[in-house]
Amino acid sequence: MIAFSRSGLPLLLLALAYAELAAGQPGLSPVQLLDGLSGNGPVWRTTLLTQIRLPRLCAAFVVGIGLGAAGALLQALARNRLAGPDVLGLNDGALLALALSLVLSPAGLLGPWWCGLTGALLTAGFVVLAAGGVGSRGYRVLVVGLGVAGLLRAGFEFALATLPAFHAAGLYAISVGSLSGRGWPQVGVAAALLLMLMAASWPLALKLTLLGLHDDSMRSLGVRPGRLRLAVLLAASGLAGVAASIGGPIGFVAIAAPTLARRLASEGHAVFWTAAAIGAALVASADLLGRISAAAVEIPVGVVAGLLGGPFLLWLLMRPEPHGAA
Repeated sequence: MIAFSRSGLPLLLLALAYAELAAGQPGLSPVQLLDGLSGNGPVWRTTLLTQIRLPRLCAAFVVGIGLGAAGALLQALARNRLAGPDVLGLNDGALLALALSLVLSPAGLLGPWWCGLTGALLTAGFVVLAAGGVGSRGYRVLVVGLGVAGLLRAGFEFALATLPAFHAAGLYAISVGSLSGRGWPQVGVAAALLLMLMAASWPLALKLTLLGLHDDSMRSLGVRPGRLRLAVLLAASGLAGVAASIGGPIGFVAIAAPTLARRLASEGHAVFWTAAAIGAALVASADLLGRISAAAVEIPVGVVAGLLGGPFLLWLLMRPEPHGAA
């Protein structure tokens, strides 16, 4: 099964990348796709691929990798299959930060994309402080996170209700989760930040299985439980913050990717990287379905993910967790 996660997933991602670039109006053949990417075709085709579809594909992969990796860290921290960024209020914090940037902007413009990342990180810090630390096995911070998430969501909805209709419509489009209009400037910076966060999370991924041990057992192995849990929480917050700042609140992925990854791999670090790859595949698939499922309109990726999330959660709750899951 681990062999499949290392060979099958890259092939799936390549197939999705091709479909994302070729599908749509107009559709492109493999020859037209290669010509457009190499700059040998018409100018409009090269512009379509390099300035619209390719940045959007990269945005889907950045969001999916961030959500999948963050979900793997949080589920290992809480030892709960339903743990995700939503539980900590990270998505709601990012949305509220974007709403405040719009309210406080003298020009009435939405703030830069990193406002969402800042909001997510500030939310994580506030949750940890309010909880008095991460707590044993991460339970305390998750419980406090639920309350904070409700408050932040109420604040966002209050801002949405009081803003002028034009501004509220733009903010609502972000709040449902969308990759439309993402360009190279924001995607490039987010991708670079994601790479740094993934590299910093590599030592933590090697220790994820230790989170299932008792604190005394962890200390006997030379690991400080409190520091490990805090590091895992901060890394997950950063990864989820990058995803939310680019794609908005996209549900289902952070829960589904680690769950599917645990059925392909049993080791903690293998689950982490497999979940990141599955997350990328899920977001790209949802974005592709949203683009091609309706001829006249485009369904946001967050809406498609939400439609898939309900049946998946029912399936998840009715199936036992595989033994040895990290």
